[in-house]
Amino acid sequence: MTVPLPTTDVDWTALRNFAALRGQLRVSLTPHCNLKCWFCHNEGDVPPPFAHLHRDAKPRPSEIDAGDYVNILRELINAGLKRVYFTGGEPLASRLAQPVLTRLPIRAPDVSYTLITNGLLVRAHQQWLATTALDKVKISLHYFTDSSFRAITHTRSGIAPVLDGIEAAREVFERVELNTLIQRENEHELRDILAFSLERRLPVQFIELVDTEFNAARKSAAAGAEGIISHLRTLPNDEEVEVAGVGQGRRIFRVDGIEIDVIHRELGRHHVGQCGTCPVRTKCVEGFWALRLDRAGGIQPCLLRDDLRMDIRPLLGDPAQVTAAVARHVAAFTEGTL
Repeated sequence: MTVPLPTTDVDWTALRNFAALRGQLRVSLTPHCNLKCWFCHNEGDVPPPFAHLHRDAKPRPSEIDAGDYVNILRELINAGLKRVYFTGGEPLASRLAQPVLTRLPIRAPDVSYTLITNGLLVRAHQQWLATTALDKVKISLHYFTDSSFRAITHTRSGIAPVLDGIEAAREVFERVELNTLIQRENEHELRDILAFSLERRLPVQFIELVDTEFNAARKSAAAGAEGIISHLRTLPNDEEVEVAGVGQGRRIFRVDGIEIDVIHRELGRHHVGQCGTCPVRTKCVEGFWALRLDRAGGIQPCLLRDDLRMDIRPLLGDPAQVTAAVARHVAAFTEGTL
């Protein structure tokens, strides 16, 4: 039996500051995916392409159920984490997707739920997705031809199901956005992806590679954002730089009223507490911008540091204890005592 910890003496300041700076709660429903993109970081779990090549490398087992997810979400949102992103792997490949996403616990103007998906399964799940309280669907579009799709995802199929998934999302959701990782395989297609997004009036985010140990062998395939930034500056636009909040700085372009974000490492990133002495800080391009909840019952503040992962399974019987533990964890991280 778990002895409850007192919650009256919890210092909530660090957690609430993180939330006020637009920190994200990223909820991984599964580490599994129907694609094997070489750059995948899988929210800190073993990515599908790595697991495919190294059969002894297994993702973490499933330890929490749909009810646990919903209860944890309710408590963490009440504690101030208002920006929730559902990820994977591919979240729609999870048996938990429907029971979690159709039971989102809190609906309020300042709470947002975003589904991040590769788009392949949106059409198949469109009917029940339309009944959810999701505010936004963000679809990965890292390719624009069959050849680049196959090169990046290591599959034999083509891009048509992804494009159909985008249309399926547009049919039932008011807000659909795209995100594109900039890389050598798609560098020649970035303008086409931009034109596609502008034609359909879909915001798009261009992202530079997040380095992890899993994608180190292909790091040379990453490309910088300078090319797409130069092109955007040839279009009639408003441009601004955002370096406030948490995470990486970004350039924001508005072209015909459509927001185009470029996550640009040149603008720096937000480091706090543990980051000051972190042994992998020189490899980090993110800083502390998200808390990640995984299906094995862990929460961690950093992709590159599994040693900072906290096991919340002993607290699941009393979800209020989870939020107190998370607040203490974030405080220790930001104070450099974790």
